[in-house]
This record gives sequence, structure tokens and C-alpha cells, in this order.
Amino acid sequence: MSQRGIFITLDGPSGVGKSTTLQALSDALTGQGIPVRRTLEPSTRETGRFVSENFAHIRGHALACLVAADRYQHVEHEIEPWLTTGETVVCDRYLASSLVMQRLDGVPLQFLVNLNADVLRPDLAVILTADPRLIAERIASRGPRNRFHRDPTAPDREVSLYTEAAKILTGIGVPNVLVVNTGEATPKEVAERITSELAALSLASTASPSPSTHQGP
Repeated sequence: MSQRGIFITLDGPSGVGKSTTLQALSDALTGQGIPVRRTLEPSTRETGRFVSENFAHIRGHALACLVAADRYQHVEHEIEPWLTTGETVVCDRYLASSLVMQRLDGVPLQFLVNLNADVLRPDLAVILTADPRLIAERIASRGPRNRFHRDPTAPDREVSLYTEAAKILTGIGVPNVLVVNTGEATPKEVAERITSELAALSLASTASPSPSTHQGP
């Protein structure tokens, strides 16, 4: 039987550099001979496509429930089977994004925690952050891609909520949370920080460390 793969999630405010970090991380892991499966949320499954297509006008509790439903299906039919065959799965947006985006939409934190109580916890949750002013500049230069981008206060609120989400994840059973500032490092350097964390997890795999939150560069 193949050794179970590692589940990594990558979250952070819009414009923080998730796409470039995801590519750099995938390249770094592949270069080390580690089989990588990239995925994203909302997923490409039917429920995920429905969420993406209707994000502009479905809001609040209804949207939170649809996002969670997509996540449970995503885990059951894709993420878990990939992990079982030994692949390392890297997911662009996961639980931390729900703890932020749905709260921006007015959904209470406890409702979101309860809604996602049985969802698979990642082995390593990476949260990218940066100065809100830098994020706002990036969003302005590329143009708004969703309704939150039209709110000038969103970058500050997102950065603050993702900082809080890092602590919440630790409290709800995510064993390793890594916060990395992309404004102070290149995508390649961020990827190296993540792979270093993964190497440390592999070395400690026979132990049972306490959940922890680490601050990256």
C-alpha cells in the first residue's frame, strides 16, 4: 500500500500572490520527486461550478452552506482518494477562506465552524499575508474580479480576518499552520519556506507534536 500523501492548503487575501506561490511550490515539490496534485475551491465539480457561477448574487448563510457542501464532496471524491494513493495534494483556498470570506458576508464565526466541523483537516495550512496597501495596489492594477474587490476596506479586513483565522485553525484541529508574508519574500522564497516546513513535518512524523502556528518571513 502507498504511503498516505500530505494535504496542504493555501489561503490568503485576494491579490496576495496565491497563484504565483502555488506554481512555485508545485515546481519545488516536483523537483524533489514528490508527486503533486493541484486543486482548488470552489472545486470543478458540479456544486463548485454552481458556486462560482452564482457567487455574485448568492450571499450569506446560503453561500456558506453551498461552499461547505462543495468542500465535503471535493474531499470525498477527489482529495481523499488522491491522498490515499500517496499524492501530495495542494489546494488553492480551503477552510481558512470560508472563515474569512463568509464572515465578510455577515455569517457568524460559530456557524462556519459548526458547518465545517467534519471536513478533512489539512496536514499543513499555509496562510499568505501582506500589507493591505500592497494588496489594494495589486487589485487595482488587475481590476476587480468579484464583488468584494469593489469595497475599498476589504484588504484591511481580509488581512485582519486571515490573521485571526490562523489562530482559529489551530483551535479546531489543524495540526500545523504557517503564516508567510509575501510582501517580504519572492514566490520562490515563500515556496522554500513551505517546503522547509514540510521537511520538518516529515522528520517529526513519528512524534505527536502539539498544534502550532508559525510565522514565516
